[in-house]
Amino acid sequence: MATQSFDHPFVNHIQQRGLLIGAAAAVLSGIGAFANPQQFFQSYLVGYMYWLVISLGCLGLLMLHHLVSGRWGFVIRRLLESGARTLWLMVVLFIPIAFLGMHHLYEWTHAEVVARDPILTFKKPYLNEAGFYGRAVVYFALWLLWMFLLTKWSRQQDETGDPGLKSRMINMSGPGIPMFILTVTFASTDWVMSLEPHWFSTIYGLIFVVGGALGAMALCILWVIKLRDVEVYREVDAFRYLTDLGTLMFAFTCLWAYVSFSQFLITWSGNLAEEAPWYIRRSHGGWQYIGTALILFHFIVPFFLLLQRAIKRRAALMLVIAFFMLFMRYVDLYYFIAPAFGHGGSGGLHPHWLDLAVLVGIGGLWLGFFAMQLRGVPLMPLHDPRMAETFAGEGH
Repeated sequence: MATQSFDHPFVNHIQQRGLLIGAAAAVLSGIGAFANPQQFFQSYLVGYMYWLVISLGCLGLLMLHHLVSGRWGFVIRRLLESGARTLWLMVVLFIPIAFLGMHHLYEWTHAEVVARDPILTFKKPYLNEAGFYGRAVVYFALWLLWMFLLTKWSRQQDETGDPGLKSRMINMSGPGIPMFILTVTFASTDWVMSLEPHWFSTIYGLIFVVGGALGAMALCILWVIKLRDVEVYREVDAFRYLTDLGTLMFAFTCLWAYVSFSQFLITWSGNLAEEAPWYIRRSHGGWQYIGTALILFHFIVPFFLLLQRAIKRRAALMLVIAFFMLFMRYVDLYYFIAPAFGHGGSGGLHPHWLDLAVLVGIGGLWLGFFAMQLRGVPLMPLHDPRMAETFAGEGH
């Protein structure tokens, strides 16, 4: 098996174009921020959460891989590690939200609003700026700690072949999974659900956990297809495992539908005045079409496509499906976040050009940073004893 790091035209292209387009879109977004700061921070939160959830999805799948040691995980492990390492970038990009945009986004940061609202007064011990900052530090510290150790030990394993590093990564990933679910749940509550502080859902965080895994898997499928001509991928016939990756994307699609419908069913059956308005707000003014599109194109269509083994073996079709799933992940987050702002009180669906500018700006920087992390390391893990056991005796 090839041991050297790889240098691929697609990776170089993504790094250069990503950083260039991201910088240009960031400048355009900055102009929009001066012209309309309220809209900018609303658009920024949607774009930021989209890319953050993918970063977290990569971290979650990386820990899952270390626990189960499936063949699919070794094929995309370097991709997952590079995606997880973008959390460094997301820490920096969180600064505008934390220190410039909070009063534009969260009504509970306004003392006069809290004073005349009994529900916000009751929730003040949790929903306050000091708690917001303190918990954010804890979330990022834990995510970065797990990411740093798992990627550090993985690269040390490449260099030294120390078999003991395998146990370290497994032992770190075990408690890492519940830590991950809890922190993502609290982070999604703080940064998204608190946009509508009268509303609550106990399954809300799990929707973000599953959505992150789905987005990360779609991204990995794209990169595996684009890099299938790399020598080390040819040696293990990585393209052969596209079916496994497609099956996992199918599983996460079903799980996303399950948790999303469960939230709706619980809200509908309870019919409580604090819970129903969340769905009522998203059932008119154009939002009902977005909700219908999510049912059709985030679940039903990919469900029947990915159910077919023949489709999961065709790279061209899987490329289209993966792109489409990444697009629908943004639509899903937009549906979750944007209606909370009411668009000046109209409550209707009114996309703004800043939505696209910020998404492309953050996305370009994210992809450029992702490609930068991927360069200079072997595309497949080296010296991992689990890998030899997993691929041993397989015919191609």
